[in-house]
Amino acid sequence: MRFGLKINPIKNFIFVGITLAFISSCKENTSTTYRSFLSPLTGLNVASGKEFDVKVQFGAEQKVDSVVYLIDTVKVLSKTDTSGIKLKTEGLKLGNHLLTAKIFGEGKSEDLTSNINVLAAQAPLEYGYKVIKSLPHDTSSYVEGLEYHDGFFYESAGDYGHSSLRKVDPASGKVLQKADLDKQYFGEGITVIGNKIIQLTYREKVGFVYDKATFKKLSDFSYTTGREGWGLAFDGQKVLNTDGSNTIFFLNKDTYQKIGSIDVFDDKGAIQNLNELEMIDGKIYANVYTTNNILIINPENGVVEGKIDLSGLLPADYFKTEDEKANNVLNGIAYDKATKRLFVAGKKWPHIFQIELVKK
Repeated sequence: MRFGLKINPIKNFIFVGITLAFISSCKENTSTTYRSFLSPLTGLNVASGKEFDVKVQFGAEQKVDSVVYLIDTVKVLSKTDTSGIKLKTEGLKLGNHLLTAKIFGEGKSEDLTSNINVLAAQAPLEYGYKVIKSLPHDTSSYVEGLEYHDGFFYESAGDYGHSSLRKVDPASGKVLQKADLDKQYFGEGITVIGNKIIQLTYREKVGFVYDKATFKKLSDFSYTTGREGWGLAFDGQKVLNTDGSNTIFFLNKDTYQKIGSIDVFDDKGAIQNLNELEMIDGKIYANVYTTNNILIINPENGVVEGKIDLSGLLPADYFKTEDEKANNVLNGIAYDKATKRLFVAGKKWPHIFQIELVKK
């Protein structure tokens, strides 16, 4: 036995009418003005120096008299037609840039926005290392800053209740001078400027200035540049500073206040967790916290030009617990300008290593 479907003609007529009305409404909506960027899509990565396509969907109901294109707040092009264009990244700093299309027509204007990320044009050169010498190191020191001057290491040890500034004999690892920080302070990066040593604290928003010869505290200063105090270095004119982001700040060498910055990118994206710093032959060397990597950075534009993989400096089983392995990581870069010796260290490591870079 087969069952047939009985259709009510009145209900069927109403259904068809509703359907036709819905279709008509959709057609009307597609003819209204809907403006947006077709390209670039939000967050497009573009290699520095390359062009990128810009195309806008303008809609149909409102006349377009002209379009002005801006990158960030700078006008880069004006057109009286709606054809696609190409824009250059030459001269743009690395990082995020806002793209605006300001559309004029019928006495009105409308702004559309998108954005691009400008990245390094090339992948960084890859380096390994060769250990030249292993020097003894005090394993109680949670290294946050390391410098080499006049035949000695100057070291900042961190951790609440254990923070200090130290002068260390490289050959023996013996601590020759020491200034302990009060227990409410977590010592961070240091740098030497003439006859003074500058030291940051982690979250306490203060830095200290010491006499290099006596370790007497001369003054303190307010640190508000970064979200936290991490690394320091001195390039001879200004202080370099990190806060755990991908930004390297430039500070005045006398006031320690911000005077500029660069954002650090390789060809894949931003490099976060920049920490300990050293200036070597005009380049910034930066440790990436919790990794075995030190980056070689162009100080003019933030491009990562090289990456040093220091895996294997310590035996894999030297630190036994997972907590030790997570915390006692590579952190410390020092350079002897006179003999061009490069030293690296880690938190509570038994050695400071003199290394030589080897291209991969």
